[in-house]
Amino acid sequence: MKGTLSASVSGANAFSDFARAWQARLGDTFAPAPLDRTTVAGFSARSRAFRVRDVMFNRFENAAALRTAGRRVGVDDHVRLWIVRRGTWRFGEPGGIEHTVPAGRLLVQSGKLSHFSAAPRSTAQVLVLPAAEIPRRRSAPASGPADTAEVRVLTAHATTVSRMLDGLRPAGVDAARDTLAELARAAVAGGFDDEEPLLSPALAQAARDLADQRLTDPSLSPAALARKLNVSARTLQRAFAHEGQSLSAYIRERRLDEARRALITPHRHMTITEIAAHWQFADSGHFARAFRKRYGQTPTDCAATAARKTSSHVDRQPVARDFDR
Repeated sequence: MKGTLSASVSGANAFSDFARAWQARLGDTFAPAPLDRTTVAGFSARSRAFRVRDVMFNRFENAAALRTAGRRVGVDDHVRLWIVRRGTWRFGEPGGIEHTVPAGRLLVQSGKLSHFSAAPRSTAQVLVLPAAEIPRRRSAPASGPADTAEVRVLTAHATTVSRMLDGLRPAGVDAARDTLAELARAAVAGGFDDEEPLLSPALAQAARDLADQRLTDPSLSPAALARKLNVSARTLQRAFAHEGQSLSAYIRERRLDEARRALITPHRHMTITEIAAHWQFADSGHFARAFRKRYGQTPTDCAATAARKTSSHVDRQPVARDFDR
């Protein structure tokens, strides 16, 4: 079984509309928790969720304060990984124990869905999977950092699955589900089997995400990204071998894309040499050769063409005339 939900709701009937859509797309196994009256009255949230077999992932953003009615729902044979991205979430356990989880933290929780609350404008991701997938989990919740390489790879894979799930055939659904479980074990254990071939797409996506954030960093390299992701350089190379493009080629093309964007920006303040240096090309000659190979023209010609188009557009603007004279 598979299903996806993408919803953004607010207004008087927001929660009932959300609950109906959730049940229709994701089923009763992962039923949403009942909310207290105040929360229901002011419910305003965005959710992007999917179910793949017996695993569910949801990214949830609440505009107003959120609080459950206290009743536990779901099944005992579940483990939840809560990844708090913004704001603060609080989780209650039987006996009155409450766990506060701020942004940047991961909480692992077993059993039924317990009482929880969230501050306004909070964001969390939650992965729910069978307890058997996380061996030897103790019953008490455990918290840890959410910025580890394993958690980044997990959420990158989940994002990819949410985009592609509707088009997956049964074998692809099985692979997506099994990889989520493998990465969940990695996130809890603090490491993963870097020989696992199912991890390659998620690992490659995590590397691309990190590279995109550091394109102007002179120390950016496949080796640096491998260290950041806690895998060997060879493992990362193998992940990109399945993609048909090396990680070095990806970094070079992304830098060229950004350099071209800077070149054609109207009224730019940097010279071509400065743009080349900013996007970490060793010299203008190297930049020009790489640029021409990718775009079929030199950086100078590209900038000149953009300038002519801008000038032509300005010249064609209607001229205001004073008809009263």
